[in-house]
Amino acid sequence: MRRLTIANFTTSQSAMDLVYSYSALLIAYLVGSLSFAVIVSRVMGLSDPRSYGSKNPGATNVLRSGNKLAAVLTLLLDALKGYAPVALVQHYGARLGFEDTTLAFVGFSAFLGHLFPVFFRFQGGKGVATAAGVLLAFEPLLGLATLATWVAVAALFRYASLASVVAALLAPFFTLLFFDRPMLAMAVSAMGLLLIWRHWRNLVNLIAGKESRLGEKADPTERKRRRRIRHKHDDRASSTSSHRSKGN
Repeated sequence: MRRLTIANFTTSQSAMDLVYSYSALLIAYLVGSLSFAVIVSRVMGLSDPRSYGSKNPGATNVLRSGNKLAAVLTLLLDALKGYAPVALVQHYGARLGFEDTTLAFVGFSAFLGHLFPVFFRFQGGKGVATAAGVLLAFEPLLGLATLATWVAVAALFRYASLASVVAALLAPFFTLLFFDRPMLAMAVSAMGLLLIWRHWRNLVNLIAGKESRLGEKADPTERKRRRRIRHKHDDRASSTSSHRSKGN
């Protein structure tokens, strides 16, 4: 009877560990599904970033609206939603029986949520900021090494897309060489492949010589288009303020 009781307890404990693990994955995915490019734009009275520019709901495209504060907030919040779920599992996971496997899947789930957000018809961004947040939570030095790679490539060639792709390619090797955590390396590799896939149009433009460089001034047609976007945002904000004033 004693052996049976111990066996039942062990089975019950294993089942609860699975429930906790799957719950962590689901929560991480839902947090990742918060598309802050869209949320910040709505709160600040800007147009939906999926309707202009590259139509990508990310910080770079939000910057095309002319609102730098909105772009910075989007960047920070997108990184935070990748960082927070992983950091929480790192801190509290041991008492719940979580190991690197769960940690890896939690990070990947948050990243996947950004790419395919359930709250926004699965129309997500490219995942650079969210992936950076995940890597910083996995291992701070891993995140910093990957960020340093991005900065070095961007400074040398002045292509943000190329810097993102090179950083995505090298991050798994950093994970294996310096941290010896195979499960995390697998998650980083999967994120890297998806990130590269998300940048395929940029790579095509890069090969064709059409990719814009960092700091490169837009041509007159592009400047006019951006001015129209800014005027549209200003008109929208003025209209919102007018309606509020009449309501008061």
